[in-house]
Amino acid sequence: MRPADSWKDYELLDATGGNRLERWGETILIRPDPQVVWKTEKQSPLWAKADAIYHRSNQGGGEWEYRRRLPEKWKISCGEGEDKLTLIVSPTGFKHTGVFPEQAVNWAWYARKIRAAGRPVKVLNLFGYTGGATLACAAAGATVCHVDASKGIVAWGKDNAVASGLADRPIRWLVDDCAKFVAREKRRGNTYDGIIMDPPSYGRGPKGEIWKIEESIYPFIELTTQILSDDPLFFLINSYTTGLQPAVLNYMMQTAITPKFGGHTEASEIGLPVTDNGLVLPCGASGRWSKQ
Repeated sequence: MRPADSWKDYELLDATGGNRLERWGETILIRPDPQVVWKTEKQSPLWAKADAIYHRSNQGGGEWEYRRRLPEKWKISCGEGEDKLTLIVSPTGFKHTGVFPEQAVNWAWYARKIRAAGRPVKVLNLFGYTGGATLACAAAGATVCHVDASKGIVAWGKDNAVASGLADRPIRWLVDDCAKFVAREKRRGNTYDGIIMDPPSYGRGPKGEIWKIEESIYPFIELTTQILSDDPLFFLINSYTTGLQPAVLNYMMQTAITPKFGGHTEASEIGLPVTDNGLVLPCGASGRWSKQ
């Protein structure tokens, strides 16, 4: 387990009864989490003082109950010094806020790899969401191509770049189907030193393309390795899909990447430390390959 334990503006205060109690800056939110299957006693008095609660609907989706008026969006910061990112938080449908805080442990890993490379680094971030990984790489000095199928999400990423003072960094923000983009990059002969992918379990591209992770992920990894440079630096796959456990991610990378480039592969759960008991809530898994 690799916990994202360096946050100051985010805190997982408690987790029980299918819900998280979280602090986002000065705002307290309660959000559902299917991993929280235990029903322990609520330790924090802030359960009764939450500013907003997300309630799931039996018909799918859900809605926010606001106990006090909140701004439509606000900012939180992650990291320090040259690695500091400022990200925009906004409660949206389907319980999300625009930030997956557990990913901070991966953001720090990219930054270390890029800074230690001692050479120009070109990174491709696929299914890039609101750009946390993109901005972490850019802040560390990389040239980055960010791809996501959602126009609104890519716009959010650009806003995060402005908030982080990174709008002038060499970042390409693209709204595109990731699989089709990678195929085009292969035909063009474009390559990348680092590749990041955080694929959804299920999704549709801007032209109705269907993505089912169990059917699509391994062929996509094989395709994507073909646009790695001759001297690649890293490759990371993140998954929130229950069936893609760390051992599965490790197996895929060992068979698709290691035979071509050697290097080192590892996979583990990532998670968030829970303030009230010191335990760690699992939040998906990451498989990562690096040259060294």
